[in-house]
Amino acid sequence: MTLRGPLCRLLRTQLNNTCQSRAHSVAVLGAPFSKGQKRGGVENGPKAIRDAGLIERLSHLDYPVHDFGDLSFQHLEKDEPYMHVPFPRTVGRANKLLSGAVSNAVGAGHTTIMLGGDHSLAIGSVEGHAKQRPDLCLIWVDAHADINTPFTSPSGNLHGQSVAFMLKELQNKMPELPGFSWVKPFLSAKDLVYIGLRDVDPGEYDILKDLGVQYFTMRDIDRLGIQRVMEVTFDHLLSRKQRPIHLSFDIDAMDPSLAPATGTPVNGGLTYREGIWITEEIHNTGLLSVMDLVEVNPDLGASREAVESTASMAVDVIASALGQTREGGPITQESQTLKEDTEQ
Repeated sequence: MTLRGPLCRLLRTQLNNTCQSRAHSVAVLGAPFSKGQKRGGVENGPKAIRDAGLIERLSHLDYPVHDFGDLSFQHLEKDEPYMHVPFPRTVGRANKLLSGAVSNAVGAGHTTIMLGGDHSLAIGSVEGHAKQRPDLCLIWVDAHADINTPFTSPSGNLHGQSVAFMLKELQNKMPELPGFSWVKPFLSAKDLVYIGLRDVDPGEYDILKDLGVQYFTMRDIDRLGIQRVMEVTFDHLLSRKQRPIHLSFDIDAMDPSLAPATGTPVNGGLTYREGIWITEEIHNTGLLSVMDLVEVNPDLGASREAVESTASMAVDVIASALGQTREGGPITQESQTLKEDTEQ
């Protein structure tokens, strides 16, 4: 799919202006952290993704790549549960550190890739992004909605509550968790789109409906097709104005046959072609500013092949979001413009 019509022309014109003021470079930040859930091993995700060739793959694209290594997180010895939420202070402290790192990278002009780690890290990643670009919109690609509150969460795990910390509409629904006093809601529900949902808790379903959040389940994708899903996503988020995109991509959005080494796999996920279509189309907008790739857990792979398959899937998703095409080369602004002109 290629965006056409008035929205396409608007995005292309505004992108040309944006590109004149922003550096073309990529920052990679590793976040080896696992305390947003109870299963060990996801802290090894950043290493697995790098070992699968991420930096080498990105080096073949059109801009310099800066790998800033891994952040170092402190795990508090005494971090008692609050309500039934485990490790709240540790998770809060880690996200505050990550927020500062993402904010600095975005402020320096880099398109930033955050490698998790569990999905609780999105709290800090998106918050840090919003410090620099408060007009951002959020595309959340995941089997799960991660919009529980401590009152609705069956497990208490914070990787399933990340979005609730961000939304202004849930400010009065969130208790004051220890470790999170620094977080103030910064995102409106209308600035969020989910893609790939297929395991939503009852409390989350109520929140999605009450707030009118735009979301696409796997049934929606089957019914509409991924091309139409992305058209509606961009119309919902970008038709009013051009603004930066934060893409938070949980590897469990993909079908477990493609990405088995993850903590909460759910059958019936995105195919390879659907997952790559999503990231290619986000790249084609020219508006990707920060991307999270989370929940790769090499300790949960049943074999070396399962771990390698999951990590390779993560590399493919990231590379396509940054311009690698399935034809084998990068998408440049000039080649994309020429393709659009010849297709019209």
